Amino acid sequence: MTRATRSPRPPAHLPPRLTLSLWDFSWYTRTMPGEPFHDLGRAFDEAVERGCNTVRICAAPLLLFGDHSIDTSQLRFSNMGGDVGRGTRWYDAVGGAVLDLRARLVELFRQAAAHDVFVIVSSWEYQQSPAFLSDSSWHDMLAAIPPTERHEALARAESRLIAFLEAEGLADRIAYVEVHNEVDLSRLGEVPAEGLDTFWAQKPYLTAALEILQADHPDVLSTVCYGIPPYLDLDSVPENAQVAHVHFYVYGVLAALEEWAGVRAEPPVFPSAELRSLLREGAPEFDALAHTVEPWRLAATGISPSMFYAYDRVDPVAWDSWLYSHYGRYEVAMREAIDVRLRAVATWARRRGIPAVVGEGWIGYTPLEAEFEDGPAGRVLAGYAVQRCIDLGYWGTLVGSNSAPQHPGWSNVELQRRLNGLVLASGESGETWGTAPAPQSSAPLSSESGTRAESGRGSA
Repeated sequence: MTRATRSPRPPAHLPPRLTLSLWDFSWYTRTMPGEPFHDLGRAFDEAVERGCNTVRICAAPLLLFGDHSIDTSQLRFSNMGGDVGRGTRWYDAVGGAVLDLRARLVELFRQAAAHDVFVIVSSWEYQQSPAFLSDSSWHDMLAAIPPTERHEALARAESRLIAFLEAEGLADRIAYVEVHNEVDLSRLGEVPAEGLDTFWAQKPYLTAALEILQADHPDVLSTVCYGIPPYLDLDSVPENAQVAHVHFYVYGVLAALEEWAGVRAEPPVFPSAELRSLLREGAPEFDALAHTVEPWRLAATGISPSMFYAYDRVDPVAWDSWLYSHYGRYEVAMREAIDVRLRAVATWARRRGIPAVVGEGWIGYTPLEAEFEDGPAGRVLAGYAVQRCIDLGYWGTLVGSNSAPQHPGWSNVELQRRLNGLVLASGESGETWGTAPAPQSSAPLSSESGTRAESGRGSA
């Protein structure tokens, strides 16, 4: 059995615990004056202040190190067009920046080194990233790669990225590499299925991609990433995945709101009367905005015109009020859902001898200005989830996906210090990952847990 399939322990220079902040593609799409990543040094200062020692990014590997003729030294970034996305998480970019993206990647890693922070390298290219370029060249390049060749193309580009960072003396900042973010919710799922679900259909392609990375860079951990992990069929995960990287969006009461209001519905049933009752006063009609975004840009992202309209035009107070008034029915089930999934992955990771990391979580995708997840209910749930990660011996976790510079939740400094501090202290106690007591049998999944699979959520 090769080293690539023996599931090695993390290299000794990596921290005993990872405390993550999700920077995704925002570190290059939100760089104008006044935006959160205009000054990378300041962003790292703030991350360290909050107790984060790891950031997770889209490193745009196919754009920066793929086989194409796009000039990456003068990339002009944009937004969705007009005021579309102004109230939608991740899409409220100003636009207009012109970047040498390779140079910015080096700057990010140099700042990481200066702040003793590590980087999880991933790609959102087959989900969202190309939608922020001013033209369709990036999106067109990705679409031109046949589906059966995309996983390999990503792995080879990521291998070149690692070699590039090695030449810069910065590769030691890599915590690990993901083939791609949420492969099950991305256009990597366009491989022939032949009756299989997306996990089994992609398994051979992901396995081959990891073989490339592990042969080229045996000292850098590499793995796969799922948006809705196959908890009940974990044999569908490649055996050579070296980190059990998972996302836990529980939804619950949020799924109930989405179903009630038809947030993700399409015309002619959209927008429903229920959704209209949650909109800001004076919100324009949907028909006036439905065709604002260029078709190629919509194709490059998982957000539909209906979803943009709902998130941009909703009254966040009305949205949060609905969630609070219905939360009591779902609270216990949401905790159960978090617990049973964390236990399932912890058990599976322990059996494989690999560390487990939660890369995203906990409730779900909400309008930018909605505060339910960042308010009292969400904070308590986040505290519960983080403590369960500690109890179960997870190598890494995060306070929540909204605990990042591009979200209002970044202002919850005390919460992040406290929860990240608990995670870091568990590593300082001498316990290494996976040494917590073996998980006991879990409570059954509740039908009211409202997982993302049930809610139909695409990638954020």
